[in-house]
Amino acid sequence: MDLRFSVLASGSTGNSLYVESDEHSFLVDAGFSGKQMEAFFQHIDRDISKLSGIFVTHEHSDHIKGIGVLARKYKLPVYANENTWRAMERNVGDIPTEQKMIFSTESVKSFGATDIESFGVSHDAAEPMFYVFHHSGKKLVLITDTGYVSDRMKGIISNADAYIFESNHDVQMLRMGRYPWNTKRRILSDLGHVSNEDAAIAMSEVIGDNTKRIYLAHLSLDNNMKDLARMSVTQTMQSQGLIVGEQFDLYDTDPKVPTILTAV
Repeated sequence: MDLRFSVLASGSTGNSLYVESDEHSFLVDAGFSGKQMEAFFQHIDRDISKLSGIFVTHEHSDHIKGIGVLARKYKLPVYANENTWRAMERNVGDIPTEQKMIFSTESVKSFGATDIESFGVSHDAAEPMFYVFHHSGKKLVLITDTGYVSDRMKGIISNADAYIFESNHDVQMLRMGRYPWNTKRRILSDLGHVSNEDAAIAMSEVIGDNTKRIYLAHLSLDNNMKDLARMSVTQTMQSQGLIVGEQFDLYDTDPKVPTILTAV
């Protein structure tokens, strides 16, 4: 029994991850319109109405834009912690009470053979949290939208088979770019996003013998590029004694095109 996933889209314009087992299928975030989300599902040849649930990481618009319309149209349960529900409620519209599920931070929900573990991150949202999927001894980690990766987070996400890991910005591009200083300071802070180099150092400390695939995610449209992110992460990991392409491989994600559905 495999756990399969596709990063439907990832970046500063929107984010969504699809995960499935033989028994269940899940969506983490829906940061696009309902029509765009339906197009992503057609691209990977899957049916939104078959989802077992939508899991929300936090209330920022690039993660929740399509939550309300998908929940109402397909009668899907939506899982989020209480603070995230309060923060996003007016932006997702009315969702029937029976579809509004509370999933507390640092807890686990089980769906057949799949356990979904939530953990808190450091971001300027009400109570941001991300997820680890456990299935048949395999482990898939999603972690973006965090200003740093703490020792607590590293303990939770260590030695996964695959990571979807934030590599948000190049520090020099951000410093020289068009954003106002307040925005730059927010991105660089402990409540913002991790840079290519910081992501690579954190990855170097958590990957293990099981790790085979790392997807670089949530790249800034203005302050990063795929080639630059991959090169920076590769060089930084090499400085930590890890050779990309030997134990594990790096993969791109895209803000518009889903990755190939892949088994962990």
